[in-house]
Amino acid sequence: MKIYSILCSLITLSLSPTVVKAQEKNEEQIIFSNVRIFDGNSPTLSKPLNVYIKENKIEKIDAKPIAVKGKVININGNGKVLMPGLIDVHVHLTFGALTMEQMMSPDFNMTTAMKEVGQSAEATLMRGFTSVRDVGGPIFPLKAAVDKEQIKGPRIWPSGATISQTSGHGDFRTPDEKSRRFFGKPSRAEEFDATFIADGRDEVLTATRENLRFGASQIKVMAGGGTSSIYDPVDVTQYTLDEMKAAVDAAEDWGTYVTVHAYTPRAIKRAIDAGVKCIEHGQLLDESTLKLMADKGIWLSTQNLLESSPEMAEMRREKRKPVIEGQKKLWPMAKKLGVKLAWGTDFLFEPELNKEQNEYILKLKPWFNNAEILKMVTHDNGELLQLSGLRSPYPGKIGVIEEGALADVLLVDGNPIEDLSVIAKPAKNFLVIVKDGKIYKNIIK
Repeated sequence: MKIYSILCSLITLSLSPTVVKAQEKNEEQIIFSNVRIFDGNSPTLSKPLNVYIKENKIEKIDAKPIAVKGKVININGNGKVLMPGLIDVHVHLTFGALTMEQMMSPDFNMTTAMKEVGQSAEATLMRGFTSVRDVGGPIFPLKAAVDKEQIKGPRIWPSGATISQTSGHGDFRTPDEKSRRFFGKPSRAEEFDATFIADGRDEVLTATRENLRFGASQIKVMAGGGTSSIYDPVDVTQYTLDEMKAAVDAAEDWGTYVTVHAYTPRAIKRAIDAGVKCIEHGQLLDESTLKLMADKGIWLSTQNLLESSPEMAEMRREKRKPVIEGQKKLWPMAKKLGVKLAWGTDFLFEPELNKEQNEYILKLKPWFNNAEILKMVTHDNGELLQLSGLRSPYPGKIGVIEEGALADVLLVDGNPIEDLSVIAKPAKNFLVIVKDGKIYKNIIK
């Protein structure tokens, strides 16, 4: 019950960015000896090397033995592979841990649900995901608990509540819930910090600033229709240019960026005109819009979604069909045109999918070789996280193994460049998991 009690106490707090970042200094020293390194960039492994981790950074990489003073944890890699921790840049740690039935229950409350959310966060780290970008939902109490090491979990780049227009992808009101603007009462989803239903420039500014106040590292805006919401067809465009630009202006004033949920060229072009830096999904994109994204350096954070699952409602299945058809064209076209690509899972309301998080990486194999895939889920995803600039909760380079980088590493039994499937079995093949210079798993013999 430890996770439950910790998160119950945290969920009522108003957490400033300063509080969220508070951590005790890590004074551990670790030396990995005789490891071959996938550094996040190179298509090949290094020769056998030694890696010295001090506090939370990679201090030294050398072919010669490394000798240091003080207490050191020595790990003999025996020629195994050391690689950066995995990064998933499209998660919903809260919504991914709960079912729609739980969320819609009249008895639902976020405090009791946090037990399952905390356990899911720990399982994410144990799958080798040392960093995630949470792109919508109640997240700040969980992040605070993880950062204070009260529970185990990955580094979290939080967006906070999604920002949606009335009838938009973040409008999860039930039919009997009236508009807050006309009737004065927030919806349940808003009360649970899942979303802001904001219309007009002033409301969008306020919603954006509220998330920034609580420590958002980037802002998530709904710019088009979606497959998990009731009121909006997938093809619709959401938010006027002025409303969208309001979120961008407020985010840029804080040194960070806006990412948008959108599928269609029309919605995405409007978002680009407003100044957004990243597109989530985009499975219905055409070649001309992808060229525009490549020219402007706009990131495409996309996925390989399943058509359906046993728990998926019929409405979601139907709305998802064009998205599934489009993603098979999107990946190779975006790669050919040189778009900045990032990868994520986007599991929603189906907790049983979480255990397949690693296996979803393998779904990239039709369009990328193993080294390209590994680069995407480490180095490239890490570059996207750094778009948060001064709002990044974890200053430092991530997604790579190099001197001075943050010490998030995995010791792998097997060579993922030759056989990518080894990363799909983290319980067996991830022998050591290090996040922020601390060992969270060590089963090496």
